[in-house]
Amino acid sequence: MKTLLTAAVLATVTAGCAGTAQMTNNMASQPPQITDHRGDDDLLTAGLGLKGLQSPVAPAFANPEQPTAVELRRRAIWANWRGIADLAPGGGYGERYGSTAAVAGREYSGVATLPGGVSSHRVVAQIPDGFDGNKRCLLVAPSSGSRGVYGAISVAGAWGLPKGCAVVYTDKGTGTDFVDVDTGEGTDLAGQRAIGHSRVFIPKVSAQKTPQAHEVAFKHAHSQVNPEADWGRHVVQAAQFGLDALSQAFPGNGQFNWDNTRVIAVGISNGGGAVLRAAEEQGAHFAAIVAGEPQIHVNGFGGKALYDYGLDAMTFMPCAQLALPDGALPEPPALAAAKPLMGLWCQRLKMAGRLDGADVPAMAKQAHEIMRASGWSDGALAAGYASTGFDLWRSVLVAYASAYAQAPVGAHPCGYRYQAESADKQARAATLAERAAWWSDSSGIPPGNAVSLKHDNPDIYAQLQCLTELRKDPVVAESIAATTASMPAHKDTPILILHGKDDGLVPIQYSSIPYVAMLREGGHNAVSFIAEDKAQHFDAFLGFPAYRQRWRPLLPELYRGLDRMWSHIAEGGPMP
Repeated sequence: MKTLLTAAVLATVTAGCAGTAQMTNNMASQPPQITDHRGDDDLLTAGLGLKGLQSPVAPAFANPEQPTAVELRRRAIWANWRGIADLAPGGGYGERYGSTAAVAGREYSGVATLPGGVSSHRVVAQIPDGFDGNKRCLLVAPSSGSRGVYGAISVAGAWGLPKGCAVVYTDKGTGTDFVDVDTGEGTDLAGQRAIGHSRVFIPKVSAQKTPQAHEVAFKHAHSQVNPEADWGRHVVQAAQFGLDALSQAFPGNGQFNWDNTRVIAVGISNGGGAVLRAAEEQGAHFAAIVAGEPQIHVNGFGGKALYDYGLDAMTFMPCAQLALPDGALPEPPALAAAKPLMGLWCQRLKMAGRLDGADVPAMAKQAHEIMRASGWSDGALAAGYASTGFDLWRSVLVAYASAYAQAPVGAHPCGYRYQAESADKQARAATLAERAAWWSDSSGIPPGNAVSLKHDNPDIYAQLQCLTELRKDPVVAESIAATTASMPAHKDTPILILHGKDDGLVPIQYSSIPYVAMLREGGHNAVSFIAEDKAQHFDAFLGFPAYRQRWRPLLPELYRGLDRMWSHIAEGGPMP
């Protein structure tokens, strides 16, 4: 792999981190880092192929304390494929649908900063050697969840690169640029450990921070700019970055722009919400937008913000799930260990006056009625067992609370912190090997990868009460309001939305259904909406037999949707 890293690139990164300069999309004056990916280090799988991606063992680092840029990229691609797609043998990936074909080409990497210089995000454009100059197609793909910049590679790269399209990714201001507060060490553009202004992310540390806490900072929680409010703008800026990369890669083909290049925005989950928000931007002319299970918030039409339905789920879902029929809840996590804890949670809700049943079954029935009355289906409650069992709701709400409150490190409004811990749950310094792997291995929100979510009060209900009360804080309320979607800027932009009816993390009734209702009432008729039977949120969980028996993957439907959308915009076919 050949790397061309100029002083101008470092200036771009520094400006993006420090928040002192506006991003320019003129790549001639601020060129990105360019790397070649061929042979055993291709664009789509970093040379791993389907077999390597299916391996449960991560690609090794020759020196775990000093992995190379090539090793980090390969491991990040492995982790992001496995975090999104169902790659388990028998699931059909690479056989009945999807592609892991080796695709040779170049990557253009950089850090973009929105006008005003406050919200930075990683961008990576993948330009295949087999780019089809007749198609002139570019997919722009924001990461799902809070994943790093390769978080949508199995969504957009797997469809677009083998077809001769270029793909540009953005972490949309979240991602895995963790910073060890003890040492001030973060990550550089290649994902390697770095200090000073070569770091992609430089957090502000509160004077309230406890030195012995050994805290860890990450962009989604600690950027102090509520990145979710800018996700649509991040997508548009990433698309422009991709167009500029194409212009540089193929100077003989003329300037690539919105008018002569088909730009398709595609994403799932938070990435799906981000591409729908991108449609609001006046200067962007997307050929099409495809959103899977989008986390999107609209006012009215039954819409509800993530923070609000997340609070409901953290409160009542663990108890309500006990009222589902035997066999309804999938494993993992193990039911034998979880059910007693779920019963204790029912009793804690009764102590707090939230339930009044005579025994746990009666409390569970009451909690179930509350969840059903608010719109949750039994299928979504069953699929949501993963979020309950893995304590996902608390993890999500704590990170979003920090982002909405725009809190610096060490000053979470509800007293949480992120830190490395010893086996006896004591704070400790993160090791070199742990810090070296954060960028490649993390999903973007702890706990995980040797970073724990910590609170001094072990009473989870007391923690929940603080998160609930925080919703009334003016800064938090304003931040949540800033995530509200509005109508697309162009009424003729074709939009396809796919969502599983049993989604237990981003319920369809709070997100896609209200969004589509808003579009149709507003006169945007170029929209197709497909509510998928027997589909939930996490394709990657379908490798577990109990999940595969109940649900089918959404990703092949997304690929088919992209096929049909391409036929519509390029060949005059009908809307999907």
